[in-house]
Amino acid sequence: MLEKINKPNDIHKIALADFPQLADEIRQFLIESVSQTGGHLASNLGVVELTLALHNVLDLPQDKIVWDVGHQAYTHKILTGRKEGFKNLRKEGGMSGFPKRCESDCDTFDAGHSSNSISAGLGYVRARDLLGQNYRVVSVIGDGALTGGMAYEALNNAAELKTNFIIVLNDNNMSISKNVGGMSSYLSALRTAEAYTGMKLNVTKTLKKVPKVGTAVVDTMRRTKSSIKQLIIPGMLFENMGLTYLGPVDGHNMRQMMKLFNEAKRVEGPVIVHVLTHKGRGYEPASLHPDQFHGTGPFDIKTGRQLSVKKGPTYTDVFSQAMVKLGKENPKLVGITAAMKEGTGLKAFEKAFPDRLFDVGIAEEHAVSFAAGLALGGVIPVVAIYSSFLQRAVDQMLHDVCMQKLHVIFAIDRAGLVGADGETHQGNFDLSYLTMMPNMTVMAPKNGRELEKMLEFAVHAAGPCAIRYPKGTAYQGLEEFDSPMRFGKSEVLYRGEKTALLSVGSMTEVCEQVCKELKNKGENPTFVNARFVKPLDTELLDELAKDHKLFVTVEENVRNGGFGEHVAAYMEACHPEVRVLPIAIWNRFVEHGEIASLRAKIGLSAPDILDAIEEYEEQE
Repeated sequence: MLEKINKPNDIHKIALADFPQLADEIRQFLIESVSQTGGHLASNLGVVELTLALHNVLDLPQDKIVWDVGHQAYTHKILTGRKEGFKNLRKEGGMSGFPKRCESDCDTFDAGHSSNSISAGLGYVRARDLLGQNYRVVSVIGDGALTGGMAYEALNNAAELKTNFIIVLNDNNMSISKNVGGMSSYLSALRTAEAYTGMKLNVTKTLKKVPKVGTAVVDTMRRTKSSIKQLIIPGMLFENMGLTYLGPVDGHNMRQMMKLFNEAKRVEGPVIVHVLTHKGRGYEPASLHPDQFHGTGPFDIKTGRQLSVKKGPTYTDVFSQAMVKLGKENPKLVGITAAMKEGTGLKAFEKAFPDRLFDVGIAEEHAVSFAAGLALGGVIPVVAIYSSFLQRAVDQMLHDVCMQKLHVIFAIDRAGLVGADGETHQGNFDLSYLTMMPNMTVMAPKNGRELEKMLEFAVHAAGPCAIRYPKGTAYQGLEEFDSPMRFGKSEVLYRGEKTALLSVGSMTEVCEQVCKELKNKGENPTFVNARFVKPLDTELLDELAKDHKLFVTVEENVRNGGFGEHVAAYMEACHPEVRVLPIAIWNRFVEHGEIASLRAKIGLSAPDILDAIEEYEEQE
């Protein structure tokens, strides 16, 4: 069956009786492909039938499917003629693991972050109606993403619609970790009798045929909080918001879903179709351990074991161990995660101190303001969030934490390049948005040992502190340099002359290679581990200005607002005779690929930095 799918809408040529075979073939294709390339497996295995059902009742690309987050769109990519692209999935120059408008007209929204699909879909609907066009819009959102406040802002706005807008709630009781909170409990309890669902649709159709008064009666009924309805559907949250609710339906029964989707297409207004799916379905290791197979590297299909060999503890591992150690020493230390206990390394902290770990779900803004309240209440909160996701809480960091000078610690994982997940996940902006915030202290460790020291320093400090560290194995080099942490003070690794390299965090390992090459050429550079991006160590800059002609700053962050620009601004004001060469990511979004390859592509590899220094010196 899969051989018959080569372009959009080829699914319409498949007989309904053959859909189960097609679903099985797609699952096998996904397992075999992702086992070789890595990728998001469990979420994609859970939505095979759901995607088939949607594609069967829609006409793409005229109709629009907006995928929330987008890591579950692999079947969608297959059905739109991109199965050959899976050979290079998430590799540089290859197919993205997320929807990409530049890949296909059937991808309607570049995704990667959660809780925005209803907003984007609603935008499509309003544009469609404004321009007098006629197409279907379907937003697919998971129950995990439904914990994000943005989803409710959009639902509130969508309730005013008088034209069709379909929202598919993919309920698998998971985000990356198991879901938490009131919405999870509500969805777990929500069960609609099929008799009620059918009756509601039939009564609505019949009443609307009554001349003049039919529509008004239907509207009145929708506003009525019927005691019978409340008994049948606990809570009635969506209906009470003004949204038609259909379901729940078995997300692996394609005929039932297609029937319900066709019913949803006839609703004149916003409609939620509640679909129950099983994350990891069809592959036992992913079904039993969906969190481990949310995003996976290459693995052995028979055992489910990862093929990559761990080279040593990751920065996340180091953070995890340090949190447990400091938690034992300080009973006021608490951890906060936004549905990422495993990803951020806080699972061990929860095991040691179950009452001191707070998982707020996919709700980064709430996480930060919640931390502000905790700090005011007398405890020391550590908010552990990936760099890219923390962008969502800039306002809360600025106003709720920094303005009040609260002692909140931000453990910012996946800072800098992250690789295969691409533009939406690269953590290339945090230094820029963190350093603009008054009262914020910003640190970046050169290796795993320094991350431990920085976390300990932050716990005993005052005011907001941010520590940004990269994805991957923690660097073990330069451990002979272990000077005490002093507020706002950098660490001079080698003292030389003329040229000074000032490195930030993850780039210290690369700059160590650059220094060695410069020494091989007979030069004697000064090598500085910045440690603090904010505040700047202006005392050291003043000292180095006496016998250096060139400062080279190196950071894995965009150039605008980064460390290099801050150093350049200070030197221009105080020591204009010293030239500054900021080496950073030019202001752009960085595509997916291997981190080492991406660094070479954007000028952050050791040879690139050497070339940049040589070219700059020649110009001088």
